[in-house]
Amino acid sequence: MQPSSPNERKSARHAAPRRAGDGPDKVYAALRRDIIEQVVTAGTKLPEIDVAHRFGVSRTIVRAAFGRLIAEGLLVRASNQGARVAKPSSDEAADILDLRRSIELIVIDRLFEPNRPVPDVAALRAHVAEEERALAAGHAGRAESIRLSGEFHVRLAEATGSPLLARYVSELVSRCSLLLSDQNLAHSGRCAVAEHGALIDCIRRGDKPAALEQLHHHLGGVADRALRGETGEGQTP
Repeated sequence: MQPSSPNERKSARHAAPRRAGDGPDKVYAALRRDIIEQVVTAGTKLPEIDVAHRFGVSRTIVRAAFGRLIAEGLLVRASNQGARVAKPSSDEAADILDLRRSIELIVIDRLFEPNRPVPDVAALRAHVAEEERALAAGHAGRAESIRLSGEFHVRLAEATGSPLLARYVSELVSRCSLLLSDQNLAHSGRCAVAEHGALIDCIRRGDKPAALEQLHHHLGGVADRALRGETGEGQTP
């Protein structure tokens, strides 16, 4: 698609050269990570031309990436306006949190189905170790800690063998990051690491009731911080 105005044609000539591997997937993944790690916060505008310059791609590619992020609820685009990071309302926040809890309880239920292989506990512990490493880095590792904390839940969903459950959990975890970002709330990493470890212990023991209770408690803390503005940093894991 050719630039439609003189300014766009001039910008296109001075844009960074196209690199191998660039495309909607790369732009989508980078922007999604920025949103999850709260590099860009709720309500932030993302002009197409700026994003195109950042990645050295066409605005057509940017629009394709935006389309995927809009479908996941991470971006919104009003009529005749540019895209911006979604800013969930209080009602939407409550729905997101309720849906996440319901879906993730289904995940735990699936993991304990008869004849289902036990999830790779060693891999889950390795992931929690990465969370601990990021947390130990202090402020410098905060964004990575947020992302890894959410990815732990996606790993559990993937262990069910259901791509649909994994997709839903991934989308809901991403939307939850928007809720915390919107209120500029502290990420309760210490509690997350301890509770993830406790959940792994329940899975290793084959203790389904304890796993369900642990997950309910863990996500309840997320909901408290998102809906009531509690940071959770002073909580004891």
